[in-house]
Amino acid sequence: ARTGRSVLLLEQHYKLGGMATWFKRPGRHIFDVSLHGFPIGMIKSCRRYWNREIADSIIQLKNIRFDNPMFSLTTSFNREDFTKLLVEQFEVPRENVVDFFDTARGMNFYDDQSTTTRQLFDRFFPGREDVIRLLMEPITYANGSTLEDPAITYGIVFSNFMSKGVYTFEGGTDKLIGQMHTEMIKSGVDVRIRCDVEKILVDKGKITGIVVNGKTIHTSAVVSNANLKSTIFDLIGEEQFDKSFVDEAREVRLNNSSTQVYMGLKPDEYVEESTGDLLFSSTAPLFKTDLLLSRDITSRTYSFYYPRTRPDAVPRCLIVSSTNANYQDWANLSDDEYAASKEDLAQSTLDDVERYVPNIRERVNHVEVATPKTFQHYTKHLQGSSFGTKFEGLAVSRALPEQIQGLFHAGSVGIIMSGWLGAINYGVIVANDVDSLLMKKQKGSDACLQTAPTP
Repeated sequence: ARTGRSVLLLEQHYKLGGMATWFKRPGRHIFDVSLHGFPIGMIKSCRRYWNREIADSIIQLKNIRFDNPMFSLTTSFNREDFTKLLVEQFEVPRENVVDFFDTARGMNFYDDQSTTTRQLFDRFFPGREDVIRLLMEPITYANGSTLEDPAITYGIVFSNFMSKGVYTFEGGTDKLIGQMHTEMIKSGVDVRIRCDVEKILVDKGKITGIVVNGKTIHTSAVVSNANLKSTIFDLIGEEQFDKSFVDEAREVRLNNSSTQVYMGLKPDEYVEESTGDLLFSSTAPLFKTDLLLSRDITSRTYSFYYPRTRPDAVPRCLIVSSTNANYQDWANLSDDEYAASKEDLAQSTLDDVERYVPNIRERVNHVEVATPKTFQHYTKHLQGSSFGTKFEGLAVSRALPEQIQGLFHAGSVGIIMSGWLGAINYGVIVANDVDSLLMKKQKGSDACLQTAPTP
């Protein structure tokens, strides 16, 4: 839009942001759904592609805690502090630690994709399940990656965090999305909400338009932020693609979903900030992916929001408990079973958080639960997927313009293109691709005009 392109942004919800959202509840509570933490790279990306005001509101979370049967510690979550912990507390040889960090830092998308994250850990820390837990548990929470996924999906994301630690946005998601909306309007973007795209139109292998709320809008380029598989099979239709591409797209696996429990404390109740900003808590004896996804929850990540989170708002302390989850565990429950399961999740979470915030039940005045069905309902992500697709989705997403001219995708794919920083960086990559296509088409049109015969 800043270069003079006509850009229309369509959001099916009544608020911008998708999973990057918030909601208000009685008691003047404002709950953030996804504002848990992101790497320092967000500052540079926001300054370059949004504005300085947004970048300057990004602040560090310095109190990251782990509490499980294997160890309990507090860290600033960067390479320097992790190196110290691994060498002094976990007694890992320094050269192993340095080699591991250097290897992870050097990873990129074009590296060998056959090596799994488990194999990467076994190479540097054989037999050290405690070390694997320290290094892996927060990244699984951040983007749904597992020990069985390609090592590069772990190494790239882990190294981004290890650069300078974990950051958040001061003022909350509502302020951030509001500032982004303002910047888009300033740049000339036509922003519309409650606009549900029903179909992406294709003719002879080229994008011709979209159907939104029953109205056809003509265009030569579309960037879909919907789920990758929804884009291919629902918004367009497999008949528009090569059979081999359709087969490859069918094999793309969705990532897991999440459950969350939102807890708002009464106006006069506060949590000691020593409790932590992020707390990775588990009662499981070992780190196992299947345990993280189980309905029998043993691992929770707590995000603590203190009054400093929204310094201009009414002072409130909030706690959000997040767990990775399988959509199928919630999808086929009856209404009564679903309600009972949500209540059980709320009560078991209150029981667990009691270990860190004593007398929690007497101190809260609002408790609410979100399930995979909740996320599917509000975002329309297939199976409520919190992190889009597994790694193989990235190649399919990138190949869409080769199948249909003018079709692009910038949704959450491939693990490394998930989350706040992944969304911005992938969006920039795709935006450049769109601009390149439009420039070529414009040059082609100019050439035709120059060579056209004089009437």
